[in-house]
Amino acid sequence: MKYILVLMFMFSFVHASVLKSTISSVDHEKNIATIKVDRIDVGMTGFVIHKLDKDHSSIVKNAVVESFNDGVAVLKLSDFTDLKNTALPSGKWDVEVGDGVIMAFGYLRALLIAPNSEIYNKITKSAQNLQWLHPDIFASILSINGHPTPLKEDFDHMTSSSYVGLVFMFLDKKLYTLDAKSFKILNTSDVALEQRSEMLPFYSRVEEIDANWFGEGSDELEDYEPHYYELLIEHNPKNENLKKLYEQYKEKQEG
Repeated sequence: MKYILVLMFMFSFVHASVLKSTISSVDHEKNIATIKVDRIDVGMTGFVIHKLDKDHSSIVKNAVVESFNDGVAVLKLSDFTDLKNTALPSGKWDVEVGDGVIMAFGYLRALLIAPNSEIYNKITKSAQNLQWLHPDIFASILSINGHPTPLKEDFDHMTSSSYVGLVFMFLDKKLYTLDAKSFKILNTSDVALEQRSEMLPFYSRVEEIDANWFGEGSDELEDYEPHYYELLIEHNPKNENLKKLYEQYKEKQEG
C-alpha cells in the first residue's frame, strides 16, 4: 500500500484549486509579465484576463511560468487560441498592470499514459479526486491525426479539445506529472509497480490506430519507454536528472 500513500501525497500537491493573481509588471517587447505569489511551479500554465469595463472582460494571453524567485513569478506570454472562433470578432487588447491571472486551470482533469491496464487502474483508482480522461479518447485523436506514435502536437490537440490540465506518465517505476500545455515536469514520484506487460503506444481499448502514409508520427511505436523518455527530455532539456534516469534505463536494458 506504500505506493498509494506516495500517490495521494503527490496528487494533493498538484490538484489544488486554481491560483489567482494580478499582473505586477509587463514588458510588451519581450512578451513577459510578473506576478507575486507565495508558491508556483516553473512550467505551470494559465491565462491573463483583461477587464474591459465593470461588467465585461476577455482572455487576452496564454501564460507559462518561466521562473520563480522570492515570491515573484515571471510569465512568458503568447496568443490565446484555445477558444479561437473565426466567426467572431477579436479584440486587440493587450496585457496591462492589474489584469487578472488564472494559473493551473484544468488541473482537476488529467490523462494518464501507462503501459498496461493493471498499472493504469491502480494509479487512477488511487486518485479518484481527479477527473480522468480515458486514454481511448486520446487514442482516437491519434487515429484522426494518423499518428500511431504520439507527438507533442497530439497532446496539444487533446488539451485544447478536452480541457485537460495535467498529463501523467508512468516510466520505469516513476510517475511524471506534466503541465499538459507546456509539457514541463511539475513533479516526479517513485511508484513501485511492476510492469508485467506492455501495450503500445499506451494502454487503451482502441485496437488499432490509423496511420498516415508518411511523416513524423506515422510509424508504429516499437518501444514504450524510449519514446516517452525522449519526448520528455525534448521538452525538459535542462532536467539533468531525467537524462540520467534515461541513461540508467538504457544501461539496464543493454545489460
